Amino acid sequence: MSDIKEPIEPAEGKESTEARVAALKGKLIVSCQALPHEPLHSSFIMGRMAVAAQEGGAKGIRANTVEDIREIQQNVSLPIIGIIKRDYEGAEVYITPTMQEIDELMEVKPEIIALDATINSRPGGITLDELFREARAKYPDQLFMADCSTVAEAVHADELGFDFIGSTMVGYTPQSKGDKIEADDFAILREIIAKVKHPVIAEGNVDTPAKLKRVIELGAYCAVVGSIITRPQVITRRFAEVLENA
Repeated sequence: MSDIKEPIEPAEGKESTEARVAALKGKLIVSCQALPHEPLHSSFIMGRMAVAAQEGGAKGIRANTVEDIREIQQNVSLPIIGIIKRDYEGAEVYITPTMQEIDELMEVKPEIIALDATINSRPGGITLDELFREARAKYPDQLFMADCSTVAEAVHADELGFDFIGSTMVGYTPQSKGDKIEADDFAILREIIAKVKHPVIAEGNVDTPAKLKRVIELGAYCAVVGSIITRPQVITRRFAEVLENA
């Protein structure tokens, strides 16, 4: 596989990381994820998906699990937003829900670590405030992204000091049920951008080039696009449903 690049060491030092993240401004991040029940679940495949995204012009990758991130780092030179999706009994939050996941991610040191910043229940009853304070104290130079579902959650995460505010969870929580990022010309995103001081990463339902262009025009720092690029079963369904509905 001569087209695969040699392993790339994660950027070291705050200045180097900041330079890599600065290159994301106004650009596309592609989410390369496949859960265990999905047909493309494989670190090798996610590594190749990241190569395809880079060749297509993506400037960053969002990835799930230490294994996938390590594989992606060995194949592309792009900055990574790292997460670990893990379910805990009795907890609604599943995106990097505890310090255990943050510690695991620090083994591969993605440029940005994203975690659920919603008001939903967390493992062990710990609050977002408590988790973030512990993470920031333990890893003061690490950049953190807040995955939010409402304007109020985004404002709170901004006040806590998250480095990036994301619209990732809009429409995926009880408190945001029925909401969509693009509704009324991205009204939710507009309000978040207007009310927070940290950069906003648009994520969720950005499923056309026109929408991607629009969220950047509205002031998003950058945008994450996932399913419409990297989940062929979802893309296929959109085509198949047109014929089924006809």
